[in-house]
Amino acid sequence: MIITSMKNAFAVRGKTVVVTGGSKGIGFGIAAAFAEQGANVAIISRDESSGSAAAARLSGKYGATCGFYRADVSNMAECKDVTGKIIRDYGQINVLVNNAGATPNGDLLDMDDELSEYFKCIDMDLHGVVMMTRLAGMHMRDTGRGGKIINISSNLGTMANRLINLAPYCTAKAGVNQFTRAMALELAKYNIQINAIAPGYTWSEAMTRLDETTLGGMAGVTPDGRLGTPLEVGALAVFLASDAANHITGDIITIDGGHSLGIY
Repeated sequence: MIITSMKNAFAVRGKTVVVTGGSKGIGFGIAAAFAEQGANVAIISRDESSGSAAAARLSGKYGATCGFYRADVSNMAECKDVTGKIIRDYGQINVLVNNAGATPNGDLLDMDDELSEYFKCIDMDLHGVVMMTRLAGMHMRDTGRGGKIINISSNLGTMANRLINLAPYCTAKAGVNQFTRAMALELAKYNIQINAIAPGYTWSEAMTRLDETTLGGMAGVTPDGRLGTPLEVGALAVFLASDAANHITGDIITIDGGHSLGIY
């Protein structure tokens, strides 16, 4: 669809949006942004308590139709099951936001011999994106309506981290970036646009386990002097889901306050 007017060009009202890992942090910020703009939001999370609470909070605050679905997106059977339930309940999926992820830190050489933390990260952060993209993509293709897929990557998909050792995470996010580019070519003929958002240091509940020195270091290497917020990532996701972004596909859009522009 080519926009011919700015009227409703940025609207997402009435669209069904699936957000994996949508109960906390960046995922909740994304879900909140869509809910406030009138979209119907389906939150997928492994944590039933926080997921149900997040959906109830958004429904109560914005009057949006928000539901919670428990699933582990690193498991193919659970991905298939939850996708089918959402289509059954909402009738369609217009937008998929692949946000769920794990962030193990520490030296690779010090991990257990099975590299369990490494493979857990790859399975969640990369393979989960692949599986959910395939399932939502098939639905968007088969309905003939197309759709939008937004992958939450990281600026660490193109750079390394000097403050925390995150080799598995960096590897997974680099894979997400290239998967996004490759799939943009594959999905274009079905009117499906797929892009990735690459945040830098963004405040979330996970940050509470970091000490003040580490947090200060994060702000210190960010040129604008602060961490990003989940709602800022959500605002960018809403734009990419709107008709205004229909000619954008295969792009990796960085939102990190200039962190990735230089070496500090």
